[in-house]
Amino acid sequence: MNSSSSLVFIVDDVAENIQIAISHLQELGCNFAYALSGEQALARIPIAKPQLILMDVMMPGMDGFQTVVQLKKDRHAGSIPVIFLTARTSVEDVVRGFDLGGVDYITKPFNGMELRARVRNHLELYSYRTELAALVEKRTYAIEQLQDVVIEAMGEMAEYRDQETGSHIRRTMEYVRLLAEATALNGHYTEQLTREYIGILYKSAPLHDIGKVGVPDRILLKPGRLTPEEFTLMQKHTLYGETIISNLEQMAGQNTAFLRCAKEISGSHHERFDGSGYPRGLKGEAIPLSGRLMTIADIYDALVCKRIYKPALSHEVAMEIMTRDNQAAFDPILLNTLVQVQHEFHAIACDYAE
Repeated sequence: MNSSSSLVFIVDDVAENIQIAISHLQELGCNFAYALSGEQALARIPIAKPQLILMDVMMPGMDGFQTVVQLKKDRHAGSIPVIFLTARTSVEDVVRGFDLGGVDYITKPFNGMELRARVRNHLELYSYRTELAALVEKRTYAIEQLQDVVIEAMGEMAEYRDQETGSHIRRTMEYVRLLAEATALNGHYTEQLTREYIGILYKSAPLHDIGKVGVPDRILLKPGRLTPEEFTLMQKHTLYGETIISNLEQMAGQNTAFLRCAKEISGSHHERFDGSGYPRGLKGEAIPLSGRLMTIADIYDALVCKRIYKPALSHEVAMEIMTRDNQAAFDPILLNTLVQVQHEFHAIACDYAE
């Protein structure tokens, strides 16, 4: 711990008590700030951002306990360790101090050596805790980055067999995020379309066609129209995808929000709002929202991009097909949102062209 960079904030309505505490702690090399009332402390502590607070309990107006209760409501200041300093020695007061989140309780008049030792220990603990939190955040970020790479690689593996490129994955990810954010901004599905959920949706999108790894090449790569029997086999890629992701859940030992969303998308992105889709013929809001979003993203991309069985269509023709000829297949709220952000969709298609 670098004591010279540590700030100890002292709250006491008697200025002399503050000076006494500082005189005992100076040899630690700390910096000091202070407040003469609870109200003053609440105004200064969030700005000062100390590493430790020494809080007198018996103060006129807002006492130390009341001050800490209010302080804990602040997201950042509420995590700063507090040592209570008081002449009140009853068991009830000590217990209350710890119940409010205090890390220590020192009775007045205090011994200078004891105060120094306790402050030093708590500053070290705070430093270790901060370093550990930073390390965990760094490791978590690294794991998430690795996870993202693996997810996209799995998605690209399925697309590679379908003679598509990773650009399709990137486009559908961007389409889905754009459509979800715009829908939420319009005030629709806001309970589900939180920032966290949209982030999960974005990361889950690459796995929408992972089930294609289970479809035979003779069907997946066939340049002409599929026979009814072949189309039935092709439809099973949605179920294969669900199975693959269910197996991942079992391997992970938990049903994470990410895998749950990925499984929804894989199994429902070929369902249609009017019930004409597959594999289960779900209708309306019985189709998961994630699947309804991916349906629009996937179909738009399929229309504007060249496929082994069709040439690419213009953005205008694709929009006409989706909004006029097949509008019953889509969630009307999402389709209206698509119309609003269609130029952004077109820009994504151009930015990530094959």
